[in-house]
Amino acid sequence: MLEGRTAIQRDLNRLEKWADRKLMKFSKVKCKVLHVGRSSPRHQYMLEADQLESSLAEKDLVVLLDTRLNMSQQCALAAKAANDILGRVRQSIISRSREGILPLCSTLLRPHLEYCVQFWAPQYNRDIDILETVQRRVIRMIKGLDDLTYEVRVRELELFTLQERRLNVYIYLKRGCKEDRARLFSVVPSDRTRGNGYKLKCRRFPLKIRKHFYPVKVTEHWHRLCRGAVESTSLKILKSCLDRVLDHWLSMALLEQG
Repeated sequence: MLEGRTAIQRDLNRLEKWADRKLMKFSKVKCKVLHVGRSSPRHQYMLEADQLESSLAEKDLVVLLDTRLNMSQQCALAAKAANDILGRVRQSIISRSREGILPLCSTLLRPHLEYCVQFWAPQYNRDIDILETVQRRVIRMIKGLDDLTYEVRVRELELFTLQERRLNVYIYLKRGCKEDRARLFSVVPSDRTRGNGYKLKCRRFPLKIRKHFYPVKVTEHWHRLCRGAVESTSLKILKSCLDRVLDHWLSMALLEQG
């Protein structure tokens, strides 16, 4: 849209004037334009009378974003960083008890796997598996769980899979984060006795890429939870309800597998 392009160029001009007043210069080599979407007109922007170069992918606040909003590269980078740290933990720590491994990995690995994950969450099964493999490696290090499947090991350790952790809606709806809640979700008022009382509005979107965004993809899973889970008054009660729900889903999945 012409108005958007004009606004961006106007902001660039303001930044240029601000830098002049502060006697500073932009490193134009590091200033790139990311044209998002296939139908982007690829408008050219100017900074200090020079045309800015376009880029296929750029990293901002440690998150790698490309022109197609495909998060596969970011998932691979996050998994690699976490695997590198896990390798160092394996070499440095002799103990293989859950009391020693879990706190270390939660502190050192989880920030790489979950930093800003609401934005760059994996879109494809292969990316989900890449991230989940990191936690699988962590759990395999713990003694006493050799004969159990990954899903059962997770329950034994009172953990969630990374995919389940990415579906966390409770903190936005019931625990503060009010400004984020207003921007992300719309609660549908309902006095029906069936289902839970915190139904989220299912938004329509013209592009398939939109279904991978956090507010859209968590809605279906949230609606499947019972009233006791979503209307719980504390996070502890919610986790207790979730354990029962997830155990039921796991049992059904294992029965389907035979």
